[in-house]
Amino acid sequence: MEMRVLGRSGVRVSTYCLGAMMFGPWGNPDHDDCIRMMHTAFDAGINFVDTADVYSAGESEVIVGKGIADRRDDIVLATKFMGSMGDKPNMVDSSRRWIMRECENSLQRLGTDYIDLLQLHHFDAQTPVESVMSTLDDLVRSGKVLYVGASNFSGWQLMKSQAIAERYGYARFVAHQVYYSLIGRDYEWELMPLGLDQGIGAVVWSPLGWGRLTGRVRRDRPAPTRRLQETAQFAPPIDDARLHRVIDAMDEIATQTGKSIPQIALNWLLQRPTVATILIGARNEEQLQDNLGAVGWSLDAEQVARLDAASALVPPYPYYPYWNGQFAERTPPPVDSRAR
Repeated sequence: MEMRVLGRSGVRVSTYCLGAMMFGPWGNPDHDDCIRMMHTAFDAGINFVDTADVYSAGESEVIVGKGIADRRDDIVLATKFMGSMGDKPNMVDSSRRWIMRECENSLQRLGTDYIDLLQLHHFDAQTPVESVMSTLDDLVRSGKVLYVGASNFSGWQLMKSQAIAERYGYARFVAHQVYYSLIGRDYEWELMPLGLDQGIGAVVWSPLGWGRLTGRVRRDRPAPTRRLQETAQFAPPIDDARLHRVIDAMDEIATQTGKSIPQIALNWLLQRPTVATILIGARNEEQLQDNLGAVGWSLDAEQVARLDAASALVPPYPYYPYWNGQFAERTPPPVDSRAR
C-alpha cells in the first residue's frame, strides 16, 4: 500500500482510509463483522481510519475503538464532531463548551487517550472562528489531539481559519475532507489550489459519485437498486448525458485493463493533485476487496486524459479564464512507505 504525507503534518497515511460511517445501525450492526473488515483492511496495508461522533449516534466510534485496540500505535485515527448528538441545545456545533466535552466523549467511545486527527464536520457560522481555532489549539497542546482538520468547508471558510491560526500561532488544518469524483470535480476550481498553497491534504469522500460509479448504472439501467435511488435524492445533480459519457469511457478502460468500474474511478483519483487518501466505506468483505484492487497499478497517461475529457466541465467565473491544468505540474511526488 502506497503511503503519502497528510498535508504538512509529516504523518504518512495509506492512500486508502477506511471509512466507518457504515459501522453500526446505519449500515452493518454486527460489531464482529465490522471488526473483521477493519483487520482485513489493516492486513492489506491500510493504516488510516475515519469515523465521526454522529455515525450511528456514537456506535461507530465504539466499534472502531474495539477494532484498533490491539494495534493502536500503528493506526492513524481520525474522527469528526459538530453534528447534533442529542436533544439538548448545546450538544451540537463548535462552541468551546461543546468541543471540549465532545472530544472527551469521543475519546471514551474510542477507548483511547488521543485522537490523531480531529475534524470539524462542517463550518459553524454562529461561533467566531477565533474561538474555534483557539479551542482546537488547546486540545493539541494538551496532547488529546495531535492534528486538526476540516470537512466540507468552502474556500473562504478554510482560508479564514488558516489565516487566524497563523495570526495567533494556533494549530493549522492539515487535512480537508471533501467530495471529489470523476463526476464531481468542483473541488478542483478553488479548494485544490488552496490545498496546494496551504499544504492541506484532501481526504476524499464518496469517490464513486454517490454510488453512480459503481458499475451498476448504465444508459439502459439507471439506479437499479433502491439504495441508489434513495441516495440520488441527496447527491449533487449531474446531467445524464455527462454521466453516461463518463461511464462509457470507464467501460472501455475497464475492458483494456481488466479492472472493475469502481477500481478505475478510484485509481483516477489517486493521480489527482493534493489527494492524500481516499475514503472507502465498504458494507461487506466483497466490496472492501474490490476497492483494495485499485492500488498496485496505475492508469496510463492516455487513459487519464480520456477520463479527464469525458468528465470535464467549464469552471464558473472567475476560474475559467485561468484553468489550464497548471496545478497538476506542482503536485509533489508521493512518499514511498519504504523510505526512511
